Amino acid sequence: MPELPETETLARDLDAIVRGRVVDRIEVPRSDVLRGATARSLRQRLTSHAIEKVWRRAKAVVIDLGPGRHVVVVPRFTGGLLVRDPGVPDDAYDAVRFRFTDGSTLAYRDVRRLGTVSWFDDEGLAAFSARIGPEPLDPAFTAVALSAFVRSSAQPVKKLLMDQRRLAGIGNIYANEALWAAGIDPSRPGRGITSDEAARLRDAIVDVLQRAIAARGTTFRDFRDAYGSRGGFASQLAVYGRGGEPCARCGARLTDTHAIDGRATVFCHRCQS
Repeated sequence: MPELPETETLARDLDAIVRGRVVDRIEVPRSDVLRGATARSLRQRLTSHAIEKVWRRAKAVVIDLGPGRHVVVVPRFTGGLLVRDPGVPDDAYDAVRFRFTDGSTLAYRDVRRLGTVSWFDDEGLAAFSARIGPEPLDPAFTAVALSAFVRSSAQPVKKLLMDQRRLAGIGNIYANEALWAAGIDPSRPGRGITSDEAARLRDAIVDVLQRAIAARGTTFRDFRDAYGSRGGFASQLAVYGRGGEPCARCGARLTDTHAIDGRATVFCHRCQS
């Protein structure tokens, strides 16, 4: 599932490409991805309006078309947003297509149609955002802020990092990576994390997210950027997907388990304590 670096890459690409383009018409070949809207209502609200900004909130791409007109796309496992030049054929897996007056297309493509495309007015967008925790790349995300929410719970620290109500945008890949970089066992209860460990973990989260964004995200199978290219961060992963291999820090065999919330957790039993 695309996490913060992947959706940030998509949002930045789209903002650079489609900002200012005017919606000529909207096609919805697969309406089951729509939430809070119908194909007809999307056409009524968005046709003839220009895209003013594309940005990210947590794992969602937000497309602004002026006051009261916001499209929120959550790609989930197999969804993606692609820009096609005039004359480029459509795809059988397109769920929603925004046709622009210049002949280009912004398509939401989703093989399994597990992602969603929603429409919000200003109030609805504010309510959507309020249900999500703070952004880890915001300057307000400090070691003190991180310590406050992890120490409030006895749940495993990895599960807390992935709780979107507490912290935005971090999923399984980057939770594994940040905890390894900080030297913290992912199964430890949050309330047992010390202030010093919280500071290390905060820095590790910010560092791994920034490096992943610089590499344009991680692609194992489905993720593509707005140009259709793969992300390049997989080669830099220290633990995720490397269960059974030697730890890059101490050489011990990396442990791969599903004991924490049923998700794949990879860590070093020797140097993560």
